[in-house]
Amino acid sequence: MAASVGHRYLRLLHGVAPWRNSLLHCENTALSHFLQSLRKLPFRAFSTNARKVHTAPARTLFLLRPLPFLFATGGGYAGYREYEKYRERELEKLGLEIPPKLAGHWEVALYKSVPTRLLSRAWGRLNQVELPHWLRRPVYSLYIWTFGVNMKEAAVEDLHHYRNLSEFFRRKLKPQARPVCGLHSVISPSDGKILNFGQVKNCEVEQVKGVTYSLESFLGPRTSAEDLPFPPATSCSSFRNQLVTREGNELYHCVIYLAPGDYHCFHSPTDWTVSHRRHFPGSLMSVNPGMARWIKELFCHNERVVLTGDWKHGFFSLTAVGATNVGSIRIYFDRDLHTNSPRYSKGSYNDFSFVTHANKEGIPMRKGEHLGEFNLGSTIVLIFEAPKDFNFKLKAGQKIRFGEALGSL
Repeated sequence: MAASVGHRYLRLLHGVAPWRNSLLHCENTALSHFLQSLRKLPFRAFSTNARKVHTAPARTLFLLRPLPFLFATGGGYAGYREYEKYRERELEKLGLEIPPKLAGHWEVALYKSVPTRLLSRAWGRLNQVELPHWLRRPVYSLYIWTFGVNMKEAAVEDLHHYRNLSEFFRRKLKPQARPVCGLHSVISPSDGKILNFGQVKNCEVEQVKGVTYSLESFLGPRTSAEDLPFPPATSCSSFRNQLVTREGNELYHCVIYLAPGDYHCFHSPTDWTVSHRRHFPGSLMSVNPGMARWIKELFCHNERVVLTGDWKHGFFSLTAVGATNVGSIRIYFDRDLHTNSPRYSKGSYNDFSFVTHANKEGIPMRKGEHLGEFNLGSTIVLIFEAPKDFNFKLKAGQKIRFGEALGSL
C-alpha cells in the first residue's frame, strides 16, 4: 500500500513539473519585454494640477555608477564651500565680523580618511625625479607663474641648474636678499603670512582669529622630567606655569603660514639654545588659512616637530607643522629625525634630548642661522615667554619675509 501511494506521488510531481517550468518561462519573458519597453521610453514631462513633474527613462537608472555620483556630490560640496567663502569675503568688506563655521567630527574624520600621507610620499618621490634639460624651463616657469615666485632673489637664477622639483623648492637665496634685523629681539624665521599672534590665555592658542587649539595638546604632555627642560604639569594652569619660568613673564605665540611660492627654508628667530625635540607623527591635512578657519585644532592633528629650549627671557619653542605634500620636515642638526614614515601609532610621539653628558647645554642657535626646511610650504608656530612689555610689530594677515622684525621689548 505504501509503495502504491509513493508511485502516485511521483506521477503527480512529473505532471506538475512541466506546468511549473512553463509558467516560470512565461513570467521571465514578460518581465524581459517590460524592461525593454521601459528602456525605449523617451525623457518627457507631464503636468498635474499641482506642478510639472519630470520623468526619466529607466535606462538612465541602469547607467548610474558610484564614481560619477561621487564626483557630482563632491563637486557640488566644493562649489557650496566656495560660495560660502565668497559670501564671507563680501560680508568682511562691509565690515561685518563673521563667526567661524567649524567642521563637524564626521567632516574631519572623512578628510583624515584620505591617504594624504601616502600621496605626500608619492609627491616626494616625484619631486626627486630628474627632469630632462629641455623640460626644466617650461616646468619651473609654470610653477613660477602660478605661485608668483621671485627668482631674482635666488642664489642661482638659471632654471636649468635645478635637476628636479625638490632642488627648485629648496633653492637658496642671495645673501643680501634677506637682511636680518638687528634692532629687534625676535625676527621672522621664514617668509610667509601672519595668521595670528598675541598672548596665550587660558592655555588656548589661536591658530586663526576665533579658532583655538589646546597648548598642551600641541606641545604634548609633560611625561618625563629628566628629558625635558621643564618638569611635568598636572593641570592647565600648572602646565602654563611650568612653561613660564620667570615671575612677571607672559606666554606669547605667533603663527606663520608658508605658501607654495614662498622661500621654503626656515631660520632661527632669535639667539637661543635648543635642548629637546619632540616629533608627533600624524595626519597631513592642508594648513592653508581657509582650512585653519574650518578645522579646530588643525595643527594638533597634523604631523609636527616641536623644538624647545631657552632664550634670554626663559622658555622658547619653534614648531614646524607638516601639511599635504609637505611630509618632509628637515632639521639640519638632527640627523635622527625621520618624518612621514609609512607606519606610526595614532597619538604617539617620540622624544630626543640634545642635552648629553658631553653637551650639557644643548644646541646653540644664533638669530638668522639656518635651522631647517620644508619640502613645499607649511606653517611655523612660535611659543615663548617674555616680559609683559613685549610688543609685536605685526598685523594679522600681513606678508612677512625672513629677517624682518616680529617683536621686541
